[in-house]
Amino acid sequence: MKLYYRMFLMHLRSQMEYKASFFMMSIGIMITSLGDLLAISFLMMRFHTVKGFTLPQILLCYSVMVLSYTFAELIGRGFDHFQQVLKNGDFDRIMLRPVRIMPQVFLARMNLERISKAVLAGVVLIYAMSRSGVVWTMDRILVLILMILGGTLMFTGLFILHAVVCFFTLEGLEVMNILTDGSRSYGEYPVSIYGKEMLKFYTYVIPVALIQYYPLLYILGRTGDFRFGLLPLFGALFLVPCFFLWKFGVRRYKSNGS
Repeated sequence: MKLYYRMFLMHLRSQMEYKASFFMMSIGIMITSLGDLLAISFLMMRFHTVKGFTLPQILLCYSVMVLSYTFAELIGRGFDHFQQVLKNGDFDRIMLRPVRIMPQVFLARMNLERISKAVLAGVVLIYAMSRSGVVWTMDRILVLILMILGGTLMFTGLFILHAVVCFFTLEGLEVMNILTDGSRSYGEYPVSIYGKEMLKFYTYVIPVALIQYYPLLYILGRTGDFRFGLLPLFGALFLVPCFFLWKFGVRRYKSNGS
């Protein structure tokens, strides 16, 4: 954690050398996020409810997924750009340093201007909490926190999985964006609205539903089973197989010769 804190400060100082660029990028990212938010709002103005979910309830999904994805980007962006690390020969240097490999890749890149997206999602979350009709007891607040933490770890696992593919292709496959960006986009609405097959996929393959749909049912009072509220913990376990796949990829890696 001490190393991560130092690298965070280093990236912050580096990006703040060009303050105008940093703030313009932050504003641009926030405006892009506003576009997604407006699309949801316009849709709900037309249909009012989707599968029984109101706008504030859908905004709970939106804010949880955006916060989770953004936090995962902040701590795991190095994996998302891992193809450049391999192609430039930087991974050879990483392996020679007397520091564990994974933390170095984690810390290789941080886009701190994406914090603006998290700020917007936080504002939306507060609005949604106040308008969703939920009585916010301690257990529901705990479940909401678990949803965000579980989602952060799940998306971090997806970024790691993206990096693992690069060991065998040297190029990040665009199809992997279906799992990362696509899962975030699908998760902005309750997963059940896409049908049973998609719900099964996002339950048993990519556990988006475990950190979004099922705990949301508990928060909204549609089920009284507290086990639904604990499912984000199982969603976070998606990180474990991704970690072992990463170890497998590192063992198979051979220098690119640069």
